[in-house]
Amino acid sequence: MLDSPGRAARAASFSRIDFSGCRTVVAAVSGGGDSLALLFLLKEHLARHEPGIEPVAVTVDHGIRPEAAAEACAVAALCGDIGVSHRTMRWEGEKPTAGMQQAAREARYALLAEAAREAGAGLILTGHTLDDQLETFAMRKRRGDGRGLAGIAPATLYDGRLWIARPLLDVRREELRSFLRARGVAWHEDPSNKDPKYERARVRSLLADRSNPGAHERSIDEIRHAAAERIRVGMDAAALIRLHARRVSSGLYRLDRGFADVGERDAAVYALRILLAVVGGRPQLPDAPRTAALLQLLSTPNARATLSRSVIEAREDGLYLRRELRGLPPAGVARSGEIWDGRYRIGAGMAQDVEIAPFGKEAAEAWAPSDDGDKPALFRAALAAEPALLHGAECLGHAPATPVAGPWARFLPCFDLAPAIAVAELTGGAPLPAVPVTSELAQ
Repeated sequence: MLDSPGRAARAASFSRIDFSGCRTVVAAVSGGGDSLALLFLLKEHLARHEPGIEPVAVTVDHGIRPEAAAEACAVAALCGDIGVSHRTMRWEGEKPTAGMQQAAREARYALLAEAAREAGAGLILTGHTLDDQLETFAMRKRRGDGRGLAGIAPATLYDGRLWIARPLLDVRREELRSFLRARGVAWHEDPSNKDPKYERARVRSLLADRSNPGAHERSIDEIRHAAAERIRVGMDAAALIRLHARRVSSGLYRLDRGFADVGERDAAVYALRILLAVVGGRPQLPDAPRTAALLQLLSTPNARATLSRSVIEAREDGLYLRRELRGLPPAGVARSGEIWDGRYRIGAGMAQDVEIAPFGKEAAEAWAPSDDGDKPALFRAALAAEPALLHGAECLGHAPATPVAGPWARFLPCFDLAPAIAVAELTGGAPLPAVPVTSELAQ
């Protein structure tokens, strides 16, 4: 727990961030107490330690609450008073009727990233606090979310390009409000924070009960243990991927037979879960029990199974993984930067009259390499699910695209950096930028 008044702890929160290479830094500022404290603390830190870096405050108006526009204007006015550049980003278009909070989160980060790119900022900071961490942990623990018990990561890579750092994760919410009160800064409270229809609001109310003073400390210990274990297993899984996995041809990967016999079973199951999700282009890993059962099945020759949109076949020389042919995207306009099938980011420079679509079986027969060894059917089946360029009915060959890892295509917590790097090396994906946070929980 942080000592009062917490001044040294707040300074340490920013000292753990590597600002090198930044000329501007975006702070996500909603106008609530946490984000306003982040803004003032960041401005203070940069002025003292990084005078060449300018903060830019960005407020996202989701267009859901009528008062949100006025709140954004109030943040803009405050920023004008203290000499900080400000921009409001608005979530336009129709809003979903279900899953609003998740959709709003996706839109918020997309708009923050857009503002950061336009401002030339290499880093986004958010005001998540220790209270947010405790609430997240409590919600995930109630759901039995094993890996999720690591909580909110100190830094998350967004869209494979831009790091989002959270310097206040060790600071209590009330401490930040005391900081603002001492400076005479007012903030607004989002009514959804107390609306019992939202799980987080209900959990927040329960955690406000102070009858068990040691509960928070125990939760913090559990979070740190879970995060350290997630990093450890991830590093072991990354080592297994580097040792046993190979890219054989376009869309086809092979695991050595020894992969199924390694002593570290948890790491082997985790590595296979990652590879199945990556090959299948899924945002979520398949569950551990089904993956463990699959790994056991594949210890016998000639076994074949499908999980997480991936086909995995046991041959004498190893386990072969490829994307199954069901559920592939239909032919459509190829747009630069879009993620196709959860597996590839489409490149730039394509003509407007071409489409992107899977090769399909017929084109795969024609485009598969002639020197495809003794497993031509595997090569062709894998190629049939790969992205191709079409001009009318004519296949022009491989689409310009870079592999991405489906589970981390949008959000990569720094906890998972080791296996994500191993997967990028395996698939030929883009190199990942270095994590900007120095922490035992940011490996």
